[in-house]
Amino acid sequence: MILSPSDRIVILTGAGISKESGLDTFRCAGGVWERVRLEDVATPEGFDRNPDLVHRFYNDRRSGLLQADIQPNAAHAALARLERDWPGEVLLVTQNIDDLHERAGSTNLIHMHGELLKARCGVCGEISEIRTDLSVNDDCIACGAVAEMRPHVVWFGEMPLEMERIYAALAGCALFVSIGTSGNVYPAAGFVQEARINGAHTVELNLEPSEGATLFAEKIYGAATAAVPAFVDRILAVK
Repeated sequence: MILSPSDRIVILTGAGISKESGLDTFRCAGGVWERVRLEDVATPEGFDRNPDLVHRFYNDRRSGLLQADIQPNAAHAALARLERDWPGEVLLVTQNIDDLHERAGSTNLIHMHGELLKARCGVCGEISEIRTDLSVNDDCIACGAVAEMRPHVVWFGEMPLEMERIYAALAGCALFVSIGTSGNVYPAAGFVQEARINGAHTVELNLEPSEGATLFAEKIYGAATAAVPAFVDRILAVK
């Protein structure tokens, strides 16, 4: 891996980076989708059928995220340090809807799947901060629409956020790093191919090989709290 200080770095993170902070992953053994049907709680159709169920699911997750013992871990902190200390641009794209990257200090950040601590009006699109339970009884503070508030989360069948910005960054990056992802959820699973086409060095940091592991030029496997800080140290050593 050869980098110059002006090079752009794009990093994709998934649920694996937050697992060591105590948050559930989705597709691994014992993950969220083994306990609840994604069709019921993570699709527009599920919300139309039973909004109370969907609100309960996300209210539970929001409450869990806000527990005092859920804190950013060493991997989150290392990525914030990379953004702070690398002379070029570091863009962090996360599939996670938690706020642990922000709490660790990351600022150049895209939540491509939305944010758990925000709600969105289905009528006017107004996005508001929320740290309490959301229900069908909540009205939009912007337009007054009744029973139209939903979690600001991208569900299956919906388009992830800020895709134009993400693809533009992938087209111009020298290094693409994927951390803690399963490699089977698109379009994020295709980012490595996009980066490779444009000449970037590609690295997978994961607990175990993802479904797209063979697409990466370099693979590093182990706990995120150990692998990510060590990798960041390696990158910053070339400044």
